[in-house]
Amino acid sequence: MDRLTGRFLLPWLRFTVRPRDIAESLRNAGAPVCYIIARHSSLDALVLQRACASAGLPRPRKQLLPAGAPRVQSLLALSRKVGFWRSRLDRRPPAELRELLAELRRDPQFDVLLVPAAVYWGRAPQREHISWFRLLFSEDWALASNLRRALAVLLNGRNTVVEFGAGVSLRSLVTEGTPDNQAARRMARHLNGLLVASRTAYVGPDLSHRRTLMTEVLRGRAVRALVAQEAVDRRVSRRQALLDAKAMFDEIAADYSHIFVALMSRVFRRLWTRIYDGVVVAHADTIAAVAAGNELVYVPCHRSTMDDVLMPYAIYSHGYAVPHIAAGINLNLPLVGPMLRKCGAFFMRRSFRGSALYSAVFTRYLGAIMARGHPIQYFIEGGRSRTGRSLTPKTGMLSMTLRSYLRQPVRPIVFVPVYIGYERIMEVDSYVGELSGKPKEKETLLGFLRSLKRLRENFGRVHVNIGEPIALAPLLDQHQPDWREKLGREGRGAGVGPAVDALARRIMRNIHSAAAVTPVNLLATVLLATPRQVMRESHLQRQLALYLQLLRDAPYSSRVTVTALDPVQIIAHGLAIGILERVGEDVLGFARRHATSMVYYRNNVLHLIAMPSLLACCFISNPSLRSADLQRLARRIYPYIAAELFLRWEEAELEAVVLNHLRALRNAGLLVEDGGEDTWLAAPATSAQAVELSLLAQPTLQTIERYYLTIALLLRAGRGVVSQAELEKRCQQMAQRMVTLYGFYSPEFFDRSLFEGFLSLLRRRGVLRANADGKLTYDAVLEQIAEDAQLVLSEQLRHSILQLVHG
Repeated sequence: MDRLTGRFLLPWLRFTVRPRDIAESLRNAGAPVCYIIARHSSLDALVLQRACASAGLPRPRKQLLPAGAPRVQSLLALSRKVGFWRSRLDRRPPAELRELLAELRRDPQFDVLLVPAAVYWGRAPQREHISWFRLLFSEDWALASNLRRALAVLLNGRNTVVEFGAGVSLRSLVTEGTPDNQAARRMARHLNGLLVASRTAYVGPDLSHRRTLMTEVLRGRAVRALVAQEAVDRRVSRRQALLDAKAMFDEIAADYSHIFVALMSRVFRRLWTRIYDGVVVAHADTIAAVAAGNELVYVPCHRSTMDDVLMPYAIYSHGYAVPHIAAGINLNLPLVGPMLRKCGAFFMRRSFRGSALYSAVFTRYLGAIMARGHPIQYFIEGGRSRTGRSLTPKTGMLSMTLRSYLRQPVRPIVFVPVYIGYERIMEVDSYVGELSGKPKEKETLLGFLRSLKRLRENFGRVHVNIGEPIALAPLLDQHQPDWREKLGREGRGAGVGPAVDALARRIMRNIHSAAAVTPVNLLATVLLATPRQVMRESHLQRQLALYLQLLRDAPYSSRVTVTALDPVQIIAHGLAIGILERVGEDVLGFARRHATSMVYYRNNVLHLIAMPSLLACCFISNPSLRSADLQRLARRIYPYIAAELFLRWEEAELEAVVLNHLRALRNAGLLVEDGGEDTWLAAPATSAQAVELSLLAQPTLQTIERYYLTIALLLRAGRGVVSQAELEKRCQQMAQRMVTLYGFYSPEFFDRSLFEGFLSLLRRRGVLRANADGKLTYDAVLEQIAEDAQLVLSEQLRHSILQLVHG
């Protein structure tokens, strides 16, 4: 049936060969190539032969052994269907494999390069216009009948992927002295593992029955012990306690369906086309490099409720398995919750406190799905950012991930940071309301239905940028060197705290290193730096050109993507989507509806211009500065800005980074070097470049003002007078007063968590200490920091802050 179908449909087939450079790697193999497929299929063999011909690869079905030896073709199947009425798989190693091993014993020079190969029907990435009916016959793990196989080829033959794995030497898999039968079984298991890993990466893991997974979770040692303890504490029967644990599993567990995901991908494709100008995925090839053989944990930033469905869609549309998503229990709404479960969502409570049994069930479930090869996804920040700045990472899920892996290490874990950037987000008005004091609206089905009316609007383009992956093993080697000795032991995950904290910081840095700079980000950054958020069109064009030049001359990271539009096109785009409006013949400003939300979009990319903005601050009150003074100021301030914005550079790299950005500012005409980079001069005060330098300084200037306000309040209070909590409250009150008096809108300026982070870092670095009564004390270092601020902040601004503090 396969051969007949293949001969008839061969001209119809269209396929994508992965990886693209496979021909180069096999061309210099130095040994005959033998392709290994998982199941015997004449149809797959025909497709593979055609793929090899089109890619310039060695053809399958060639004779591998010399003349006179048994015939062994260069295509082997690890299993085949047997039985006429009730088909089953015969998984015994193929006889041809034993013949190859025998030849290996006879001829010391003989070797074969074994190349895993797979054909996936209906899984070609980014193919549009796939019908609902075709999706029912796309690739999955089922052992298909001949009829279903024929329909799959007929409907998806032009939507197929041929995947080649890395070749492995036959001789390298053989251990000296091992009998051929035993060596063949080991080799078959190894090759089958490679094929399963590839299939898991592109199709998703094999889905056994949900009750099997529930049984595995409830039989865990920790869960059984807590069920018994629960029965004693609550004075109920053990059966009732077990039923409670089962109810917790049902509350948590996903109910993933390949077919439902395939159908919903069509729905979401139409939805994204309606409300967005496109979903752009950058660096998607990064996933291909780490998918096979690893457990992937996607850790995106969290901007919008759309992230929950947009991120899996972006992964699926590029041909990779949909991750299981950790979602808040508040999203488990009628109708919506079951659909999210079918798409792979599993739900978690906001807090695990007060229920040790729930914590054990959740942790066991997380470990079980990781062990089965399900990629997972959760938001490292926990909730959505209301200000546009990334939130301090929540380490609860990271800790559970590490503990689950150490308890049940099946495959290596690789974390994949992801940056999600929107030109406009649906919830920005509610974010502004919450920052103004309105209570957060609770998620309800009625609220969800009410929000559907916004689907008529257009929200611009969405960017999904894949960051640099982070392998867990090297990080554990650094922070917990003896972790391999404790694998599989009960309770051996207690020491993962330092590794978790380091991992969280690195994830946030890698997310920021993959940022997307959109036209809206640039317009917001430029106009918010002006006193009234308006500029002449020619001045706006010049400032936009400056930012584009700095982002390209001193790139923050190779993974940052910058809009391809020029300044004129950026302004035209802002007018077209209603962000900008003309307030005069040659004057542009924010449209009234969007004015208060622009801070959000500026804050998305604040970290990308933090370093040139910090250097620009130094020249506000100083026409010239020595390189040594600039480096000292950068070393003094950088650690605090880096902690707040998750900047990527280590302090040891700072000198080279500062010099690189000084040269970029020189190339832009804002600075002039004097004496071979020993001294730097600002552009003349009356020049257009001086205005550009001043506007560039504004985003970071507010941060330094906040630091100076904190230090001034502490110096005013004196040593051993206030606690950190008291000082945080005073800082927040004074910052709110500054915003009111000076009329700039920047909600994060009086965000208490930023004051808490700054004071906590001062304590970790030894600048502040708490005495026995919990009151803050300090030494001369704090006063030196205050003196350095005089070089950055203008005299008028310092006096305004001091007047507010002393008033």
